[in-house]
Amino acid sequence: MKYTTRKPALILLADGTIFHGKAVGGKEGTSFGEVCFNTGMTGYQEIFTDPSYFGQLMVTTNAHIGNYGATEVDTESDSVKIAGLICKNFSYTYSRDLAQESLEEFISKSNLFAISDVDTRALVSYIRDNGAMNAVITTDVDNLDAIAKELAAFPSMKGLELASKVSTKEPYFYGEEDAPIKIAALDIGIKKNILRNFAKRGAYVKVFPYNTPFSELEAFNANAYFISNGPGDPEPLSESIECAKGMINSGKPTFGICLGHQVIALANGISTYKMHNGHRGINHPVKNLKTGKGEITSQNHGFAVNREELEANPNLELTHVHLNDNTVMGIKMKGKDVFSVQYHPEASPGPNDANYLFDDFFELMN
Repeated sequence: MKYTTRKPALILLADGTIFHGKAVGGKEGTSFGEVCFNTGMTGYQEIFTDPSYFGQLMVTTNAHIGNYGATEVDTESDSVKIAGLICKNFSYTYSRDLAQESLEEFISKSNLFAISDVDTRALVSYIRDNGAMNAVITTDVDNLDAIAKELAAFPSMKGLELASKVSTKEPYFYGEEDAPIKIAALDIGIKKNILRNFAKRGAYVKVFPYNTPFSELEAFNANAYFISNGPGDPEPLSESIECAKGMINSGKPTFGICLGHQVIALANGISTYKMHNGHRGINHPVKNLKTGKGEITSQNHGFAVNREELEANPNLELTHVHLNDNTVMGIKMKGKDVFSVQYHPEASPGPNDANYLFDDFFELMN
């Protein structure tokens, strides 16, 4: 359905800057979060359902969003996780044989508030120059003073613990019970596609809540441990960090992705920091320092590991770097089968550039 009359809407940034647009569909609404952008040309449904994006207002840089609809196989979790959507052109119709519904129908079920007809090029340019910051999208355009006060009181992403908002409440299993390999996974925002990659390689996975003590993971008697991706600042995750220390001391293979990578660094005494505007997209160039090869990677993070501290630590090795800004993209512990990466090998943007990381993990178990 294409709407001929739509509510005027706007984006108000924390510094007072305003960008104008229109509400998607016939909706009215207001939504707060940290505004950020993703440069991916495809994969909007995966972005919207990725737990790592919880609490963020997502600006999509592709000019058309929704043109291939939505389908169950493209979801990365049980619901939409972004706080709001900001785009240029929202497509109410779609053309894709696999699609089961329009994107409008998909986001309506999750009560996601979205605005379109925004000058996203200008907005992204502004974020790049001024950094990711809190913002609000709203149709309540005549009540901006009150909206601005609410925005000023909205918590900053720095210091914000969000894993508890997206982690499973109870342990669950994924894969075939008689699979030859068992993995204990700490869920701080896990994506379904990571579990699919484990299962198709012959693993039975038990997924644990973010605050589970290591003793409970250990009782599963797994062959290896995994720490997932997720949203928010890694430093407040004291329980997850303690669990990671248990994994490291167990002597069993341990693998971390994205937020899990940062948790492993923190478990080794390496600090993290909030980036100016983060890395979010499916074309980020990474160099593998062991092989010298470049990888095209999918990334979605607003925090990073302190490279100076990492390189000064005698127990850790820098394995991957981002070729745009030289930030830490991968680490390995010396003398232990513990490694992690800041990017997402399961997203396969290369498409197969980073699949070897899963294979390396399974080789350590075998």
